[in-house]
Amino acid sequence: MHYLVTGHTGFKGAWLTLWLASRGHEVSGLALDPVFGSLYESAGVADFVSTDARVDIRDSSGTAAAITDIAPDFVFHLAAQPLVRESYRAPRATFETNVMGTLNVLEAVSLTSSVKAQIIVTTDKVYRNLDQAKGYVETDPLGGDDPYSSSKAMADLLTQSWVSSFGGVPTAIARAGNVIGGGDVSTDRLLPDLLRAFSAGVPAELRYPDAVRPWQHVLDCLNGYLMLSEELLSGTGCGQWNFGPGEASFVAVGEIAEIASHLWGDGASWQAAGDDHPHEANLLTLDATKAETELNWSNRLLFPTSLGWTIDWFRAVVSGEHPREVTLSQIDAFSKL
Repeated sequence: MHYLVTGHTGFKGAWLTLWLASRGHEVSGLALDPVFGSLYESAGVADFVSTDARVDIRDSSGTAAAITDIAPDFVFHLAAQPLVRESYRAPRATFETNVMGTLNVLEAVSLTSSVKAQIIVTTDKVYRNLDQAKGYVETDPLGGDDPYSSSKAMADLLTQSWVSSFGGVPTAIARAGNVIGGGDVSTDRLLPDLLRAFSAGVPAELRYPDAVRPWQHVLDCLNGYLMLSEELLSGTGCGQWNFGPGEASFVAVGEIAEIASHLWGDGASWQAAGDDHPHEANLLTLDATKAETELNWSNRLLFPTSLGWTIDWFRAVVSGEHPREVTLSQIDAFSKL
């Protein structure tokens, strides 16, 4: 099977590319250049990629040309501007990438006869957030206050409209968020920010230590995508799907920092930052009952293990182990659970 991963140079994209390749599949990618220090570069993910197309998905003709030339069997669309705070700094680029970029991918797939099915990845933040403790289900209303959330909600609705209006290959939408794991170097994400500070020997600064998030290891999230892809290829699975952790993984940011600093040791610490920050949701959780009952999917890693695997990855790499080997060993360990 030949898979195309858009956004393969990003955090989740690199993990997914390595996992697919470890299963013996051909993998191609379409993305921007990786950021400095990315897992894609440090783990040498390019060695596993058949065609590495460096295309901005805002370029409709370039996206169409690349996807039709690659001629994949299946498309995972992960390419996006994925950061809330960056969306405040660059709202136009965020909307153009997340909305029009998704449209460009959908159009390109419709022109590519080899594609058998596709998954469009959005986010848990597509839901109209009411700060409710109850998890959102796939039929709940979509919305979004910040540019990132609203742009992803628009991409989600756009995909639903496209499928309803034009049909095409079997299509599913996957919604997940707040994934953690080794190799994430993004700014303004909790674990990368914490581990950078711990490594540098300075206190980490937290914007919203009381905010509660549902934390999930990247492998549990990607396992949902992979199981969903198999369902699509078998002839079912179209529609919207939540992949979120259970209530035991709903943990406040400050508690995460406290546990992480303890696991890291060496005097690691954190402190609350000032109050001048853009709005971010205080509580947002998913109800993944649909995936659990219809796909037989479930999270294999409870929160303490997810956090432990993430810190173990970073500590192993800091101690000299190769990021590729650490990543592949965790994929293998997860697959055996």
